[in-house]
Amino acid sequence: MKRHRSTRRAAAFGSAGVLVTATLIAGAVAAPTANANAGARHGQDREARGAAIAAARAEKAGIDWQDCPADWGLEKPIQCGWVTVPLDYAKPNGKQIKIAVDRIGNTGTPAERQGALVYNPGGPGGSGLRFPRRVVTKAPVWVNTSKAYDFVGFDPRGVGHSAPISCIDPQEFVKAPKMDPVPDSEADKRAQRKLAREYAEGCYKRSGEMLPHMTTPNSARDLDVIRAALGEKKLNFLGVSYGTYFGAVYGTLFPSHVRRMVVDSVVNPSREKIWYEANLDQDVAFEKRWNDWQDWVAANDAAFHLGTTRAEVQAKYLELRATAKKNPIGGVVGPAELIGFFQSAPYYDSAWVSTATVLSKYFAGDTQAVVDAAAPDLTDTAGNISSENGNAVYTAVECTDAKWPTSWKKWDRDNTRLHKDYPFLTWANAWMNLPCATWPVKQQTPVDVKTGKGLPGVLIVQSERDAATPYEGAVELHKRFKGSRLITEKDAGSHGVTSLVNPCINARVDAYLLSGTLDAADVTCGPHATPKP
Repeated sequence: MKRHRSTRRAAAFGSAGVLVTATLIAGAVAAPTANANAGARHGQDREARGAAIAAARAEKAGIDWQDCPADWGLEKPIQCGWVTVPLDYAKPNGKQIKIAVDRIGNTGTPAERQGALVYNPGGPGGSGLRFPRRVVTKAPVWVNTSKAYDFVGFDPRGVGHSAPISCIDPQEFVKAPKMDPVPDSEADKRAQRKLAREYAEGCYKRSGEMLPHMTTPNSARDLDVIRAALGEKKLNFLGVSYGTYFGAVYGTLFPSHVRRMVVDSVVNPSREKIWYEANLDQDVAFEKRWNDWQDWVAANDAAFHLGTTRAEVQAKYLELRATAKKNPIGGVVGPAELIGFFQSAPYYDSAWVSTATVLSKYFAGDTQAVVDAAAPDLTDTAGNISSENGNAVYTAVECTDAKWPTSWKKWDRDNTRLHKDYPFLTWANAWMNLPCATWPVKQQTPVDVKTGKGLPGVLIVQSERDAATPYEGAVELHKRFKGSRLITEKDAGSHGVTSLVNPCINARVDAYLLSGTLDAADVTCGPHATPKP
């Protein structure tokens, strides 16, 4: 899941949206009929055959690795290339699109090499192309793994350099300030509904050919074609946030093609949760983690001078919010932009110091600190790598993956109820996802994630108080993937655990990826170090 800045939803799944900020996913839907089930199975059989045809072609073609284009920001010795996949797997000989991939070779000896480790960072809408840079920068927790594996990243379909989609002019997307996500009136709600409907229409107008095929199962099929193009018989995969759902769907569709799989910060894969209910669950979890941040700020009042209790810190935030609503700070930072910035604190405790510092500076008289931190980047309009593209993919995948409620009464009732107790993110998330209520292409039935023949033990890693992907998601995937192991980071809440320094977790991830070792039972680890001001 995604979520970043005021102009997109942070990554989730991950991101905050045009409409303001956002979260995750899908509602009460009637059970499919027997005929519908039979039709769906027939379609899946055609797509499975199409995926096999595309993979066989890719295996034969391989990847023509070259130095990366200069404007991709990927230095040598990282190499880049392309993998060709069908737009529609039911028509494998029809229109083709190109998926951008990159790699860096293993740092150990040829004898130590165990193949490629392919990465997805989440979203939907996140690019994995920076993954090989973990080797270039010698990121400490990946040093051992990089001896054994080539690190491979890619832009999923619709993302970045891979047939990018768009829903709105990127120049319009970054304009600020946006409307306050918390409605004061029915007129405010009508205005937000209009924005959401127009955004959905814009997706179809600008990217209509791609939209019906922007699904997690199709991205999973692309991943299997990438596996074949790499010359790998089985896939080694690391998925974070939405990347865990991506991996879970891959493991369901291609269980015998998995060698090792690590999923970190897990989206609840239940069909009932994908995607409307998952987003409502996020609202509750974000509020709890926002409270954790406020407690930490209060405990460090000597550094931040924002109050010695959670209530005092919250009062400061609300005072800033009210001021920004009345007169946007610097002319560009209103409540929508503030939530785009401050949601990074519940997302990652690595952002605790920076978010508290900005709030502290504001109350010491430095308004520019808020503008510098929370204003949209007006240069972030470079088409295929803009935040607009990331937001478009987020919306397209979540809206097409699953059936969403079409009744505004349901949306209004659910979000009004949640907002009373969990106000931090609820309405912002609702507007982010509301385009799905008027989505212009057929919405699919999510894959029934489960263990298939040949699926090896999967390693699941999750912090106990994760806001973007609540802990229950890891428990649910653990139940569905027989033989999996769950590592819980207790009393912690950062999103994306495997890249943090926590020896209890790092050693087990290494042991699994390097030798396939899983603990005999699930493991609970203590938290990584709490940030210090």
